Amino acid sequence: QNVSLDYTNAQIGKIEDLIAPLKAAGEVSNVFSITGFGGTTNRGFITISLVEQNQRARSQLAIAADISKAIAQVPGVRAFAVQPNSLGIRGGGNGLQFALVGTSYARLAKASDIAVAAMSADPRYGQVRSSYDTTQAEVTVQIDRSRADQLGVDVTGLGVTLQAMLDGKPLGNVDLNDVTYPVYLQSTSQPINDPTDLQNIFVRAGDGRFVPMASLVTLAEGSSSPSLNREQQQRAVDMSAALTDGFPIGDAYTAARALLLPQLPAGVSIIPLAEAATIGQNSNGLATTFGFAGLVILLVLAAQFESFISAGIIMITVPFGLACGVYALLLTGGSLNVYSEIGLVLLVGIMAKNGILVVEFANQLRDQGFSVRESIEQSSMVRLRPILMTKLATILGALPLVYASGPGAEARSALGWVVVGALGFAAISTMFLTPAVYLLFAPLSKPRAHEQVELDREMLHAAAREAELSGT
Repeated sequence: QNVSLDYTNAQIGKIEDLIAPLKAAGEVSNVFSITGFGGTTNRGFITISLVEQNQRARSQLAIAADISKAIAQVPGVRAFAVQPNSLGIRGGGNGLQFALVGTSYARLAKASDIAVAAMSADPRYGQVRSSYDTTQAEVTVQIDRSRADQLGVDVTGLGVTLQAMLDGKPLGNVDLNDVTYPVYLQSTSQPINDPTDLQNIFVRAGDGRFVPMASLVTLAEGSSSPSLNREQQQRAVDMSAALTDGFPIGDAYTAARALLLPQLPAGVSIIPLAEAATIGQNSNGLATTFGFAGLVILLVLAAQFESFISAGIIMITVPFGLACGVYALLLTGGSLNVYSEIGLVLLVGIMAKNGILVVEFANQLRDQGFSVRESIEQSSMVRLRPILMTKLATILGALPLVYASGPGAEARSALGWVVVGALGFAAISTMFLTPAVYLLFAPLSKPRAHEQVELDREMLHAAAREAELSGT
């Protein structure tokens, strides 16, 4: 804190020198740096543009890892590599981010020290850092109220005088030629730049005498954090940490909670931030999304078949398809992320469509007088080819996602593996599961032809009754 802009600029130059070999190797196309922003002189950032993926041998993650190792060599600087995410999540790209929240910054400062020490000892976390850094110099003004009361000095007026001497007191605005200028009351002859300057400022006491302000006010030099954060209307200290390759943010946040909660002081809790919070919200909303999707499909199928039993038979196969999608992710080393969750939602409709082909034809055969077993056997054999053709067409259509390359290939691959893997695994299970479930539950409902027979019988009975009444 409080370093000059020249000092920060010199450190930025050292980091640029460490990045220069990457540009010489043809991996970096452009380097752009800014020193000092947000009203501070001790901060800066460097934007590094990489060449196209097909023009370099290493991935963005590998290059970022080398940069992180290089900038760690610069003394007196805390620097870290940030990789912005493609989802535009606020604060994304900084690895794992969470906040320690509580009622006291002193307690949170102690908790942040514990968190930094515990996570730094875990090799899966790197560059663990806290936003609470008490290195900002400050001067605290303390007024001796009892002394001011004895001398008859108005404390309110004393505060106005101090404000005018230290930073200036705003009085109002003046409009000149459609331009508004603020007006401040401040001292230009004897401003307070040092605690000893209080000896040169006098205030009027109750008896009319002038007394030095130094007899009423003391200035204490100290340090504090340059910013005090809040999250969810609570005092908070933000924490962040880089993650090793293959350690997802969701797993990292769960592991951090399990590691820190037993060690944190009472009254301190943990809440996720940035990507960790987004993943948590998506995970919590995933069950709701699947629930609404399943309910809508169930109601549509019930209206189409005029039977909740037939709709339920089709919906039973959907969870097995989702399970196959998860197994495909596990076998391919993928994770349950935003992109793979989109693929799972897509599977709900695809799995239901395949069940419709079998159940609809089986119901038509039952209307023609076939038994439940005969109907489902004939339907399974007849509908086998269109089901396989549909699955094969969908799988072939998703293969380009699996073998995608270039920027964003990882996101497309996650979506592709869910579709390809789920349909591939579910092709066997659902072809046996749907007939078995139909054979078990279809006898609970009567075919639609039975309703027509009942209607014809009632119409004949009504006609006979009318003829009987006419004869009498």
